[in-house]
Amino acid sequence: MANEYMGGKNSEEHEKQVVEEKNTETLKDLGQIRVPDTKSNIYAMTIIGQIEGHIILPPQNKATKYEHIIPQIVAVEESNEIEGLLLILNTVGGDVEAGLAIAELINSMSKPTVSIVLGGGHSIGVPLAVSTDYSFIAPTATMTIHPIRMNGLIIGVPQTYDYFNKMQERIINFIVEHSNIKRPTLKKLMFTTSELANDVGTVLVGAEAVKYGLIQEIGGLKDALSKLREIIDERKARKES
Repeated sequence: MANEYMGGKNSEEHEKQVVEEKNTETLKDLGQIRVPDTKSNIYAMTIIGQIEGHIILPPQNKATKYEHIIPQIVAVEESNEIEGLLLILNTVGGDVEAGLAIAELINSMSKPTVSIVLGGGHSIGVPLAVSTDYSFIAPTATMTIHPIRMNGLIIGVPQTYDYFNKMQERIINFIVEHSNIKRPTLKKLMFTTSELANDVGTVLVGAEAVKYGLIQEIGGLKDALSKLREIIDERKARKES
């Protein structure tokens, strides 16, 4: 009996220690003791900071790695429990091809998707914001539309210009096809010289993004979740009928 008692006591102490260690890790990672344990049919995916592509960013940069995001998208598509994807954006942009790859994957999902821009959805964040079935932007959030930029060695030959032009057209085509903005309007905003002090482009704040047809609606988390559940229910009803 004594051995059984001691074993039970040691087991309880071990479990308590494991819980304390988990709470400590959560505190370090998220700044809080315990994350609410909820089961949902909606998966929330966040893209924050700079989108990291083939080149590793410096450690001081807040970054979202595309090799982390892509498997999550595939897992959501394959899951029997998850019925919808909520894409939360607060990004300065980043690697163009990585951002487009993520946007194309999200757009090709069979499950309902809704995006919400919080803080900022700049540069390559624009195609990501419009890649979903429905899009929201917070009233104070901003979106910067500008031509593509390139870091590193650039060879001053006509082929370089042709490459830039093709890459730019890929982005423009994707945005126009998956939003309500008109091509001439998008190009005008993209190449405006009077809006930004040291750059070419335009900053759209909240309602302006909706006015131009880039984003579909002003809203917050409640609105985005409500719309996503609405789309999920509509698709279920169509399948049943």
